Amino acid sequence: MIVEAADKLTFRSPELWVYMLGLATLLYIALRRVKAQQAPLQDEVYMKNVAIEYVQTGVAWIRSDGTVGSLNQSMATTLSAAPRELVGKDWYDLFASQDREKLTEAFSQMLLLGKYTVDVHGRRMDGTYAGLELLMVAIHDHKMRFVGHHCLVADRTREKLLEGQLAELNKNLQNQPVAAKRNAAKQHAK
Repeated sequence: MIVEAADKLTFRSPELWVYMLGLATLLYIALRRVKAQQAPLQDEVYMKNVAIEYVQTGVAWIRSDGTVGSLNQSMATTLSAAPRELVGKDWYDLFASQDREKLTEAFSQMLLLGKYTVDVHGRRMDGTYAGLELLMVAIHDHKMRFVGHHCLVADRTREKLLEGQLAELNKNLQNQPVAAKRNAAKQHAK
């Protein structure tokens, strides 16, 4: 019908406008369907970025050469630094020097098992230390070559301080009855 009427179609003919309106409607419907299919993907990417950036634990990407590739604000806050100050540093420098052997062993275990958890001390920029629970997850490319690892860090400083205080109170409580018995024995002897 359109081919036969092609010589008759002009900008003023209503058939052309009906045809153009139908084509525009078809394109609009197709674009809405494509956009509806892409929206979950965009939401998923957004949610992953939000989860990594605002997660309560720190997250760092360590390259295969052992340098910090990136880290989130939570990790930087745990170490009392800005993220850009830590990018490019050796990842062992983020932790206390006395934990170096423990970290080396944990790194080896991570390479063998794919992931490994260890308790270490994080070295803050002000010289103090934080009690950290470190989960390391190895990442490999499509040819199974090691390309780096993720460090997921939970700051356990407060819990460790509370455990220390509790242990001290328990020790004082256990020593208190012994001292009370000694005092009672001394008074009885008089």
